[in-house]
Amino acid sequence: MPSNENRQRVLEALLDGEFHSGAHLAGQLGLSRTAVNNHIQALESLGLDIYSVKGKGYRLACPMTLLNREAIASGLSSSVYLFDEVESTNSFLLQNLGQLASGDCCLAERQSQGRGRRGRQWISPYAGSLYLSLYWRLPGGVAQAGGLSLVVGVLLVDALESLGITGVSVKWPNDLYYGEAKLAGILVEMRGQYGEPADMVIGCGINVNLGVDAAAEIDRAWTDLRLVTGEPVDRNRLANAVIRHLQQGLTLFEAQGLAPFIERWRRHDRYLGKPVRILLGESEVLGVAAGIDANGALLLETEDGIRAFNSGEVSLRPLT
Repeated sequence: MPSNENRQRVLEALLDGEFHSGAHLAGQLGLSRTAVNNHIQALESLGLDIYSVKGKGYRLACPMTLLNREAIASGLSSSVYLFDEVESTNSFLLQNLGQLASGDCCLAERQSQGRGRRGRQWISPYAGSLYLSLYWRLPGGVAQAGGLSLVVGVLLVDALESLGITGVSVKWPNDLYYGEAKLAGILVEMRGQYGEPADMVIGCGINVNLGVDAAAEIDRAWTDLRLVTGEPVDRNRLANAVIRHLQQGLTLFEAQGLAPFIERWRRHDRYLGKPVRILLGESEVLGVAAGIDANGALLLETEDGIRAFNSGEVSLRPLT
C-alpha cells in the first residue's frame, strides 16, 4: 500500500500543472517508477483528475493549491485544525467541544464521511472543495440559534464577494446557488439544553474544482468556483475570507440576533417573489416566496394569506 507521505510528495510535484515523466518523478523523489505509478493511481482514487500521456508523463488536469495552515490562519486569533483526511470536519469539532473556543475551526483536504442536510452524503473529492467547520458558543442557548443557518448563508456570500465572486444567491434554509446550480451547502449542528449555553458547529462545503469523477456522483445541478470564475481559486484565501466573515458576523448575531441580516438575506434570496411549492411529506403547498420572518421561517404568500414554514419541516422547489 503506498504511504500517504510519498503519495503527498508526488502530488506536490504535480501542483504546477505541468507534465512530469515517471522517470523524472522517480529520480526527484527517490522512488521507483512502479511506486510513482502506484501513487498516481492512489491519487486518482481520491478523485483527482490526472492526465497520463505516453512520452510526456503525468499532469494534473488543473493546477491546484493545497491547504496551508499559516496562510489560512493569517490575521486570525482562533485555532485552525487542518487534516489531510478526516471523517468530517463537523464530527471532529463535535468530538472535541471541551477544547474549543468560539471561532476555532477545522478544515480537511478530504472527508471520508462528509454529511449534508437530512443525512445526505456530501461528495468530498480530495482538494476539490472547501470543507470547513467553525465552532461557536452561544451564551443564550438553543433559543438564541433561530435563523443561524440563514445568517451563515449571507456571510458566505459576503466572503465570496470580498474575493470578487458575485452573483451568488441563497436558497432557504441552507444552500448557495449560482444560476440554476448548487454551489455550496451549510450544516449547523448544536449541543446543549434549553436554559444553558449552546455549542454550535457550523459546517460549510463550497465546491471549488470538483473534477469529472466526483461530479458524476452528484444527482442534482451543480457548479463550482472554477466554472463560475473561469480560473483556479486559491482555497487558502477562500478559507481565510470565510472564517473572517463568519467570526465577525457571528459576533453580531450573538449580540443582535437575526434582525441585522434579514434585509441582506432578501437581497440574495434566490426565490423571492417567485412561485414555489413547499413539500410537506406527501402533501404540498403552492404560493409565492415572500422572504423570511423575524425568526427565520420561510414566508409563503398563498390563497389563504401569508403562511410561515420552519426549517426541518419543508422542502423548497421552484414551481414549473
